[in-house]
This record gives sequence, structure tokens and C-alpha cells, in this order.
Amino acid sequence: MSRPLRIVADGNVLPALREALAGGPAVLPRPRASIDLGGSAAIDHVDAALAPPSDVPAMVDDPVALVVETSGSTGDSKRVALSARALLASASAADARIGGPGQWLLCLPEHYIAGVNVLARSIVAGTEPVRMEGTHFDVDRFMVAAAALEHERRYVSLVPVQLARLLDDERAHESLAAFEAVLVGGQATPARLVDRAHALGIRLVRTYGASETSGGCIYDGRPLDGVDVRAVDGELWISGPTLAEGYLDDSALTADRFIGGWYRTGDTGDVVDGIVRVTGRLDDVIISGGLKVSLGAVERVVRSLPGLETAVVVRAAHAEWGEVPVVIAERESSLAEVRAAVEAVEGPAGRPHRLVVVERMPLLPSGKPDRREAQRLAAGESS
Repeated sequence: MSRPLRIVADGNVLPALREALAGGPAVLPRPRASIDLGGSAAIDHVDAALAPPSDVPAMVDDPVALVVETSGSTGDSKRVALSARALLASASAADARIGGPGQWLLCLPEHYIAGVNVLARSIVAGTEPVRMEGTHFDVDRFMVAAAALEHERRYVSLVPVQLARLLDDERAHESLAAFEAVLVGGQATPARLVDRAHALGIRLVRTYGASETSGGCIYDGRPLDGVDVRAVDGELWISGPTLAEGYLDDSALTADRFIGGWYRTGDTGDVVDGIVRVTGRLDDVIISGGLKVSLGAVERVVRSLPGLETAVVVRAAHAEWGEVPVVIAERESSLAEVRAAVEAVEGPAGRPHRLVVVERMPLLPSGKPDRREAQRLAAGESS
């Protein structure tokens, strides 16, 4: 079922989303800079080129309420169509898992699913989210915003690089410990960050999911109520009430990724005794010297080393080996020690060829590493 679509800029998504969840026009949040505002904070109109087409297969019998664009960190951006029922099911299941409705601190862009979820959960809870000021994450602004929260149950959703910067600043520790739960997701959270947070008494909840699952649907390895996960030929598939309707204007991709009520994540992993373990991406395997190397597996080892918790491992061409892993990091480290640590776990083929130190890790607006830019850095290119 198609419905009108309203394009809304960051900072003004909350009232439009509230209306969409109540049956009003669907919402497409966009970065403020990408919209010609013409003196207005939102563009409220029906655009035939953007309206959800009738050939988007429905996973549930509900009209689309939200269209959210994926980050495009490793591939082309896609527009994911989500129903009100999926978003509300996600909010309800998350509340049940983390301690009940409360007040949220918004530190993530509203045009990505993690930011939208903060707004949706605030709507369901009947509370007003507090926005961190500024367009980039800043520890001081985080502390000011956290101090403005008034509810007895306080929540925040972060990505690992934000958590790392807060843990590196002792002034933020008390603020973090005051939250009922600190959700961290968007990418794998290094074990060292988890251990540091727990040692400070911070209730950290690691989340896993995608825009196609209304955001995080697996908390600390356990699926939320109603969500089912299975491994099919090593790939994680997810089903449940939080699934998207499909992709806007891409029925072929929808049919490929959504099969019989299941979403094919493209992530590798397994499910043992109800615990989901994500091991990497199907497309992150390179052939180095004739041997398969998982960049995700190499990255997990690298991130376990001191000072490299936010490092990124990407591929680079090599005249002799074909392709090799390259580490992009914000801090100097001994390449020999990094290579030895990786070899001990992943074998000689997994050893990073070099370590590139950057002043600041390239990030997407969502806070995730910009892996395409990181790959250009590994190749010695500039954007």
C-alpha cells in the first residue's frame, strides 16, 4: 500500500514521525544540508518519485510509515521502507529488555535508524528526548545534554567510537554510569571497551541489527522478544515483527534479501544455545597469496590490542599477494606486534601488511567508520 511521503530535515523529525506512527504521511528524514529548505525546516509534499511504489512486497500487512536511508558505509545507499507496526514492535521489545520506558539522550543523526529509534521510543514512552547540540560528537556537549535529562530511567544510544571517546575522558564517567542503559551498536564493539565500561559500573548493552530490522533487534547476543535468528550456510537470517517492508524502488533487491518472512543480513555468524555470534561479512573476505582472509576476523584481533579499539581493517591491492589487510588507526602502534597478534589467531595470511595512522578516523554522519574512505587511505589516495 502506498501513501504520501513527507521529506523532513534533521532536527524536525519528531513531530512528523509522531504523525506517521498515528497513520499520517510517511516520513523520509534527510540531513539538513542535503535539503533546500527555502526558509522552512521541512518540505511537506507528495513526490511521485519518492512515494512508496505498489510493487514493494509487504512482510506485514501495513502501510509504510518511515523510509530510512542506509549509511552506505561499504556499498550503495538503499532506502528501507518500514511500517508503523515494525517500529512500534521494536520500541516495545527494547523497552521490555532494558528496563521500561524512559527518557532518551539523542547523540545520533535523525536520518539514520538508530536516531529514529530514539525518537520512536520517546514517542512510545511519552517523554521528550534531549538532543546533544552540534553536528559532531563532543564530550562536553554530551555531558551538558546528559545533565538535562529528568526522568528516573535514562537511556542513550551510541556507536563504539563515541563510547571510546567518553571512556577516554574521566569527566564523562559519572554521566555514563547514571544511565539505566547505554546502548552501543552500529558495528562490533571491541571487548576492551566493554570491559572498561563494566569496570566503571556502566550498564552497557551491545546491540546488533540493521535498518531492515528496525535497528537493533539482538541485545547482548540474545534476540528481542518475537525476533528469531538462524544461520543458513553461515549467513545470519532474521525474522520477526520488526522487519522492513522492503526497499523503495528496488523489487529485485527486496526479493533477494527478504525471503519467506526472513531477512538475509549478509553477515556471517552462528547461533548456539540461543546466543547469536556475528563473525563478519560475506563480502569482507579477500584472497591473499591464495588463502582466504576475513577482514572482520583480523579487525577483531586488532581491536583487542591497547590503543587500537577503534581501528579499521580494509583491503589493499598488492603486486605479489593479490590483496592484503591494512590497518587504519588514530594511534601509533608497533606493526610487528600487531602482525604477531593477528598471526597467532588467524595465521600468517591474516597479518596486516601495514598500519596507516590518521589524525581522525573518517566517519559517516551515523558515527560508523567510512570504510570506503578508509580504503582510499590504505591505497594512498585522498578523497
